[in-house]
Amino acid sequence: MIRMCEWCDYKESEWLLYKSLYWSVYLADVQDYVGRCILVSNRHCGSLSELDIAEWIELKTIIDRLEYIYKDIFYKEVTPNPHVHLHVRPRYKNAISINNHSYTDTEFAHHYALNKEVILLDDDKQTLYIRMKEQFVL
Repeated sequence: MIRMCEWCDYKESEWLLYKSLYWSVYLADVQDYVGRCILVSNRHCGSLSELDIAEWIELKTIIDRLEYIYKDIFYKEVTPNPHVHLHVRPRYKNAISINNHSYTDTEFAHHYALNKEVILLDDDKQTLYIRMKEQFVL
């Protein structure tokens, strides 16, 4: 079976800022946030939990460098007061069902849509919250 992956097949070099052993850093073609970058693993890796220690260490080094660059270019006179946070967007090939309502990831295997409309019904959101909370035991 041939695995089709947008990032494994990505050949764009025009916006390549940096390439290391484990990561490639691109200036995003859509600059909805000025300076927005995309960090792409150089090997096919389907989730953060699949990264090995060396990849995490190099990712940390790249993030450190990006923060330095952003501060140098954007914040020469004003120090920002950000709060680190991550957005996690699960992707799914097959439709999922919550309370007998079906939800489809229409952009599966593609970049997520910007300004996407809310599709999850309030009752289904509550059900999803309860199911996920029950599983979130570390």
